[in-house]
Amino acid sequence: MLTVLMALPPPDPQFVLRGTSAPVHTLHFSCGGPEPDIPLLFSGSENGFIHVWNLKTHRVDTALDGHGRKSVYCVETMGGKDRLLSQGRDQRICLWDLAEGRTSVTDSVFTEHMGFCRCSLLKVAQGRWLMAMAARSLEEVQILELPSKTSVCTLKPEVGAKLGMPMCLKLWQLSCGSQPVLLAGYEDGSVVLWNVSMGKALSQLSCHQEPVMSLDFDSEKAKGISGSSEKVLSIWCLNEQQNLQVYKTHELVNAGISDITIRPDKKILATAGWDHRIRIFSWKKLKPLAVLDYHTATVHCVSFSDHSSPWDRLLAAGSKDQRISVWSIYAQT
Repeated sequence: MLTVLMALPPPDPQFVLRGTSAPVHTLHFSCGGPEPDIPLLFSGSENGFIHVWNLKTHRVDTALDGHGRKSVYCVETMGGKDRLLSQGRDQRICLWDLAEGRTSVTDSVFTEHMGFCRCSLLKVAQGRWLMAMAARSLEEVQILELPSKTSVCTLKPEVGAKLGMPMCLKLWQLSCGSQPVLLAGYEDGSVVLWNVSMGKALSQLSCHQEPVMSLDFDSEKAKGISGSSEKVLSIWCLNEQQNLQVYKTHELVNAGISDITIRPDKKILATAGWDHRIRIFSWKKLKPLAVLDYHTATVHCVSFSDHSSPWDRLLAAGSKDQRISVWSIYAQT
């Protein structure tokens, strides 16, 4: 199906969302609800605002202001579009209640972290979540349980490991009830696999010469991908002994990857480039499928929608140029 994509010229965006009046740093869809549920896209901007976009009208339904005009770089829904988590440069992670038109912050966590490392959420039971976040101490990652904010553990590299700051995090588990695991990309270019319950590192792999800017992981195939400021994507896998190994590398045309995301169906992935472009690859063989060229500045983030019907699924990209481009990758077939 996707081979047709390459034979045609790259598509134009299906539509473009304007009106954030600031660079866009994070995007998150919430489209999976029952009809007549309106599909939404949440965006977080450099001016501290979170915009809730109605994907039927292509307009902002709500603007949320909870980070003291400091850049918002992570937005996630928690089990439905009425509960939202956001993270900003004000060193706060906020929990929002958006039910029945409310726009209130119900709780917050002070992270004391100065970097841009997005937190990672994992649902472990009904109404219970684990959250991984970069901690105050430079090299540490803290795991909290939400909504109780109970500390589960702090993941500290071994003395002398010199990993530097955590740059990107991905909590996952093989199946509901199995042990939660964390993949963390660090400033020194390493990816480390942590056992959260034991609070110890299981495996470490040097993937890049530069800090790991973004990573994603496919737990079904036990295979992940990471990008940095370099001209290379690193693909790595997890063997039976829980050891990380380099699977292959892919040379890019231009250096610099801000964000990587694998589509939920594990067929394709998208990268956000410093060269203003979004690149689509097949996940199985990392075959380049399309270069989406619309933005006039760095693309900071890419996100796939969770529409239940494949034909409705979208890809959104947020850029320094203050625009959000929305693409239908299926539309060309």
